[in-house]
Amino acid sequence: MNKLEFIDTHIHFWNLQHPDLRYEHLQPGFKHPVIKEYQKLREFNYEAEDYLEETRNSNVIKAIHVQAAIGSKDPVKETEWLQQTADLKGVPHAIVAYSDLKSPTVEAELNRHCQYANVRGIRDFSYGNYLTDPGFHRGFALLGKYNLVASLDVKWEDMGKLRALAEKFSNIPIVLDHCGFPLERTPDYFKKWAEGISNLSKAKNVICKISGLGMADPAWTVESIRPWILHCIESFGSNRCLFATNWPVDKLRSTYDAVIDAYTEILEAFDQDQQKDMFSKNAERIYRI
Repeated sequence: MNKLEFIDTHIHFWNLQHPDLRYEHLQPGFKHPVIKEYQKLREFNYEAEDYLEETRNSNVIKAIHVQAAIGSKDPVKETEWLQQTADLKGVPHAIVAYSDLKSPTVEAELNRHCQYANVRGIRDFSYGNYLTDPGFHRGFALLGKYNLVASLDVKWEDMGKLRALAEKFSNIPIVLDHCGFPLERTPDYFKKWAEGISNLSKAKNVICKISGLGMADPAWTVESIRPWILHCIESFGSNRCLFATNWPVDKLRSTYDAVIDAYTEILEAFDQDQQKDMFSKNAERIYRI
């Protein structure tokens, strides 16, 4: 099996003892919507050295951290910690930070995030009907001003609204996290999800991040994830797809190499240039790394 150079576009680090950071999803009693054993992640810290050790025999050349310290009083503290980590350990190569784009003071926070060299994007786990909210739109527009990539977790039910947002802000690259996080594995769900993906792909500034498919499919196999991946690529094209592992969350479902090997096997249907685009070149271009 040909081992392509791989840029992992979605990883998480955490230090539960960090005095300035809080991880709401790693607090006692938190229940993940699909991963029953999620609380096992509370049993350890996961930092750069852990990721580097786990991937040292893999084909990873760069990695992008997506915010994890949900609930921290000051989200810029996570960015500061990650930049210090990058300076010392060489990873992450890019940081997707957190900001509440609805906040009336979000511009000052975005400016503070951007004082750190590796910041490339913002993920906002927003709330309510935010994709059509004027307050969210005001904050979202600032991503263009600061040359930041938007990272959004939007399921198939809201992909029409996301397309409208993308077309309104066509200058802002928008990464759809985890293929739209499909929660079920039934033919009816796949049909609705596939229609949502096809519709969303018509907005040319949206990029599909192929990752996290093990979260709702604990017994996943290459064949079980293949149709989801192929539909994403068919819809968005090889120039607008990225791959990621969602590590170490998907560690609860697999090994790192098993995920990469599955992606590699599925991509064998594509030519070498397309494979390189999806495994590394698109990430280098979109995140400027």
